[in-house]
Amino acid sequence: MTSFSPQVLSLIDELQSHADPVIAQHSQRYFKTGPGEYGEGDVFIGVRVPVVREVGKNFRDLSPAEIVELAQSPIHEHRLCAVQLLAGQFKRSKSIVQQGELFDVYLSLVAQGKVNNWDLVDSCAPYVGGYLTSIDNYMDLLIELASSENLWERRSAVMFTSALIRQGIFHPTVTLCEMLLTDTHDLIHKATGWMLREVAIRDEKVLRVFLDKYAATMPRTMLRYAIEKLRESERKHYLGMKSLLA
Repeated sequence: MTSFSPQVLSLIDELQSHADPVIAQHSQRYFKTGPGEYGEGDVFIGVRVPVVREVGKNFRDLSPAEIVELAQSPIHEHRLCAVQLLAGQFKRSKSIVQQGELFDVYLSLVAQGKVNNWDLVDSCAPYVGGYLTSIDNYMDLLIELASSENLWERRSAVMFTSALIRQGIFHPTVTLCEMLLTDTHDLIHKATGWMLREVAIRDEKVLRVFLDKYAATMPRTMLRYAIEKLRESERKHYLGMKSLLA
């Protein structure tokens, strides 16, 4: 049984005060917690995401050690709050050293299996990924993560590139999307398609080059996510390329 420090225990108690068994039951289904599903065995108490975020605001200055402590909880909403706190501290930090510490905490939580669903990844990775440009040869890390057998490390690699896209750096996203074209998991198809769409919002030409090369063979979900913001005629064109191979 995990033993929590007073501040962490106070946060947990506040989250518990908002628990709803009906919401918890819905979340168990939505986040695929059944046998053999990607979220197998996860436990929810039924606190909606905006409420988790509001509760977290009262504990925004938890130390990294306390955030790691919170993330050891078997309760999904506790771990969600932990990664939200990491992301918030990263966004507020002006220190490269502190950002590096927060980035490393996130990676360690993924490796430990504490970040084990897509909402946990997506609540933190797109923000702490901003540290990548402070790492020499950061593409090596991204490729290593994208090559992992751990689904959440692969999704984290893709979602890290969101921060790079916001800086106008697109090649990491394109490289990982090429690597993951044959990935069999729908959550990777969605993440790669989403990030390609984010690239296109800033530079459609980059997406068109990718699609001209891969639209016929890329996973359909990835394709549909990627082309969502294109003109209807272009969407039909690229979907047609996919259909010709079907």
